[in-house]
Amino acid sequence: MALNGVGDFFAIDIGTTAVRVVQLSPASGDTWNLSNFGYAPIDEKTAASSSPESRRKLSDVIMTAIGQSGIKTKNVVIGLPSSKTFTTIVEVPIVPEAELRSMMKYQVDQYIPMAVNEAKVDWALLGASLHNPEMQEVLISSTASAYAEDRLELIEALGFNVIAEEPDPLAMIRSLLPPGITDARLIINIGEQSTDIAITYADTPRLVRTIPTGLRSLVSAAVQNLNVEEAQARQFILKFGLAPDRLEGQVYRAIESTLDNFATELTKSIKFFQTRYPNTPVGGILLSGFGSVLPGFPEYISAKTGVQSSLANPWQRVQVNQSYQQQLAPIASEFATAVGLAERRNK
Repeated sequence: MALNGVGDFFAIDIGTTAVRVVQLSPASGDTWNLSNFGYAPIDEKTAASSSPESRRKLSDVIMTAIGQSGIKTKNVVIGLPSSKTFTTIVEVPIVPEAELRSMMKYQVDQYIPMAVNEAKVDWALLGASLHNPEMQEVLISSTASAYAEDRLELIEALGFNVIAEEPDPLAMIRSLLPPGITDARLIINIGEQSTDIAITYADTPRLVRTIPTGLRSLVSAAVQNLNVEEAQARQFILKFGLAPDRLEGQVYRAIESTLDNFATELTKSIKFFQTRYPNTPVGGILLSGFGSVLPGFPEYISAKTGVQSSLANPWQRVQVNQSYQQQLAPIASEFATAVGLAERRNK
């Protein structure tokens, strides 16, 4: 959805463990100032349930996050979780724009996993195919109409005006990809229950998928293999991570097979991309979310994939004043989606 003629707006990311809100104001060039932000933890069961009681609780958490942020505008962009969206990249012949529009209108149903009359579908032209000069690539994103409308109602019932909804993985690319990258990059954003991954070329996504492994999977493996409580397992993982020399390597060994499965999925994604674009090697991996706070994780991913991994910073284009920096420090890595949504331009 375009944001034509809309002035101020803010972004809401309703995650599985927290609601995050961000409002940015444009600075010079491709940079921003952080105007306001809010963060309110949420119970996972509340986030996942659609019962009237859970919706009421979720509404309260959203209002808490917005209330503490000091945001005054009523215009909002909301993220749609990858578990509720489907994103794919397809090749179509190079044709004039009007022809492409009518072609997409009639062909989109063959690309999405739901009936067109029950889906909200959006598409964007990415540009020429990377391996066939006669074709162009189009990104198609869809979500069930019922889900999109439900989210819309939830937010509008609180007195806000939803000006756009965007899938989380597309928003995270905007905040995590450093400016001026001309080769292919694999972006990994590890959440509580799943991991969004995208392979970009220049600054556009060419592969988007979700892996059902998140921090929770590692915690469960540690609980089982170390025979400790969940809270302690989580503490061990976030503190010692993948360091083979901490706690005699017990934490690493406890979560090793879960990690190996995760790394296999990454390698599959890279292989799929290389098969489709043989002349476009993946030049680096960017880690975000819990992937950027787990000790030893970048080294592990580099070793398993053979591709250099580094930490991504969702705030790289945002000036954050001193007083906000301290408040943000413990949670800054969780804001890839919220910052990406807030960085949408009024084009």
